[in-house]
Amino acid sequence: MPVKNQYDREKFAKILADQFNVIGRRQALDCGLTDSAIDHRLRANGPWRKLLPGVYATTTGTPTPEQRAMAALLHASPRGVITGVAAARLHGLQCADHDNRIEVLVSPKVRVKDTGFARITRSTRMPERIYKTKGLRYALPARSVADATRDMTRLSDVRAVVAAAMQKDRCELADLILELREGPSRGSRLLRVALREIGDGIRSVAEGDLKHLIDGSDLEQPEYNVALYAEDGTFLGIADTWWKRAGIVGEVDSVQYHMSPQDYERTTMRHNGMTAHGIIVLHFLPASIKSNGDTILKDLRNAIDSGKRNPPLRIIAIPAGERLPDGMSLSRFREPAAPDSDTTPKASRVMPGPPG
Repeated sequence: MPVKNQYDREKFAKILADQFNVIGRRQALDCGLTDSAIDHRLRANGPWRKLLPGVYATTTGTPTPEQRAMAALLHASPRGVITGVAAARLHGLQCADHDNRIEVLVSPKVRVKDTGFARITRSTRMPERIYKTKGLRYALPARSVADATRDMTRLSDVRAVVAAAMQKDRCELADLILELREGPSRGSRLLRVALREIGDGIRSVAEGDLKHLIDGSDLEQPEYNVALYAEDGTFLGIADTWWKRAGIVGEVDSVQYHMSPQDYERTTMRHNGMTAHGIIVLHFLPASIKSNGDTILKDLRNAIDSGKRNPPLRIIAIPAGERLPDGMSLSRFREPAAPDSDTTPKASRVMPGPPG
């Protein structure tokens, strides 16, 4: 009878538990498995499968995102850091992916090449702080998002992941601006555009599409994301777009961000409050902005022309985030934010991964 290979089963199990059932050949050998024992497990219809050269999944079936990321990390370097699309998704952000590869940051001194789905990026800006989920090491949200956008060719994809990072409170605008400033200039143009839009008050992909539509038209420029108050200080709501002289508000109604009955009720109450003070509110669906732009511009043009024929409304407009002239905080009048259990803890030098 053949002698069974003796190996450190406890050490082996610990590695698999920490690495999502992925192991490197060197790690397996260090546990006492022989080359022949490893190859036997990798046989056709065997219990292991090769993910990358010298890196194996000890499970069958389609590898999970975590297994692919772990395999890329094992191939790259023990001190490598996952970034880009894969890291953004580990932070719970939806993100377009055009080549389905895992990007790993490594020191310039590391001598390893791209292979399979592992993409190696040598960087002199290795992150000092990272997140960790078991054995996975990945960059903070701002770095992940900035790196993810560099290979994107559509502004809408860049807007989407940037908007998601902001709306889910994964990072601050200042963090993204810092990444834009300190990171490579290659592939940064669309990120620069998206961050400029946020600086102008754009907070969602659909709002960015509306701004792009307005910018390319003959309409006068509105203010974006302004808090509107009645003359007596009553808070009326935050308008996506505001044409002051005409008293016109353009609102983007995105189903993605208004899913609950409570959200719909707040939107309706805000509309009624604005209308009661003489403001004309026009609502646009994200799909219509892309498919019926000419109609939207026509409706806005007619509404603005009509509004200008009326006396100016006595409405106070304050850029969102600033303060009222009398010193009262805008937050006093804000609608309460919907509870969000999908949050990420503040960064430390080595951080646990986000929940879920």
